[in-house]
Amino acid sequence: MRMTKTKRALQRSKRVGMRIIAFAVLCLLIVASVGKIQLRRKGEAYERREEELMSAIAEEEARAEEIEELKKYVQTKKYVEEVAKERLGLVYEDEILFKATE
Repeated sequence: MRMTKTKRALQRSKRVGMRIIAFAVLCLLIVASVGKIQLRRKGEAYERREEELMSAIAEEEARAEEIEELKKYVQTKKYVEEVAKERLGLVYEDEILFKATE
């Protein structure tokens, strides 16, 4: 059986159409793969940033706790006495100070 020219032309156009469709699908796969890679990189960068921020939060919470402890200490009588002795040189009436001479 011989094919007519129109049948051969029709088969060629079908093959060309299939090749074009295959090429388009291949291009879509490449674009999707590149997008997936970029999203994965962004996700990893966000995870690193989140870890950095979580450690910064932990540090700040520890710092806030230290400040709170210092705030409580500053309000004690012991702190007031230390500051009065160190900065102002004040002493109790019955207290005797000995100073070393050079």
